[in-house]
Amino acid sequence: MTENATAAAPAEKPRMHQKYLADVVPSLRRDFNYANPMQVPRVAKVTVNVGVGEAISNAKALDATVRDVGIITGQKPVIKKARKSIAQFKLREGNAVGVMVTLRGTRMWEFLDRLMNAALPRTRDFHGVPSRFDGRGNFTLGLHEQLIFPEINYDQVDKARGLEVSIVTTARTDQEGRRLLELLGMPFQREGDNIPTLARPTPTRRRR
Repeated sequence: MTENATAAAPAEKPRMHQKYLADVVPSLRRDFNYANPMQVPRVAKVTVNVGVGEAISNAKALDATVRDVGIITGQKPVIKKARKSIAQFKLREGNAVGVMVTLRGTRMWEFLDRLMNAALPRTRDFHGVPSRFDGRGNFTLGLHEQLIFPEINYDQVDKARGLEVSIVTTARTDQEGRRLLELLGMPFQREGDNIPTLARPTPTRRRR
């Protein structure tokens, strides 16, 4: 009976999900006077995109990107293919042009935790991320390199590649979306700062 009870016990929620339930939800209800708990914004999904145009002539580049994104997100990426041919770029319909991952649930919360608390603080000369919302409470962040994620082994990286991270929320406005992510720990730039891009990290090579 004990073994069955142990097997049936629900898994512990990720740390950031616990923070959302315990701290963020009450704060948002106070800030925006939500009458119904169901009105409180939440993170619905996170997508990670990486363009790999060089894969047209270098198949290894696609393999390396799939590997890196899989390590960073903990999920196998989907390979994006060209929908039509473009002669001047030597691009044919069906060619692989990038990879994408859509995260929900536990993996989403764990990725956000690593992004905000491990990856972004490793960025050199970091002064916060720009507040780039789409008018509907969704946030997009561009990263110069995958190397800011501590899971990536610098010595195994063939090339630094940029990532686009999109955080989709249920917020009705950008103000609500920003406050949600701010309470979760997203280090936004201070009002009035004008820092257009994130500086690149300074990875340390391992001694051989």
